[in-house]
Amino acid sequence: MKKSAILLFFVCAGIVIGSLVALLAEGVPYFSWLAFGMNFGLTSPFVLNLGVLTLTFGATFNLTISVIIFTTIALFLAFYLLRKHK
Repeated sequence: MKKSAILLFFVCAGIVIGSLVALLAEGVPYFSWLAFGMNFGLTSPFVLNLGVLTLTFGATFNLTISVIIFTTIALFLAFYLLRKHK
């Protein structure tokens, strides 16, 4: 359980840091390639109306090059730390 929590933390940290780098590098001439990516998911939400309860489902993912790079670095770092502290 502890290893799963550490892996989840590192993956989330890699996604957040990668998204921040993509946002900051968007207007910079030599680093704008880090912000290149794709948006995919449900652009218009799916609505389920049950009369008494209305549920709305929707998810959109923004996958950029910097998110891939930083998530990969975070995974390598997590596996290194988990192997070192066995």
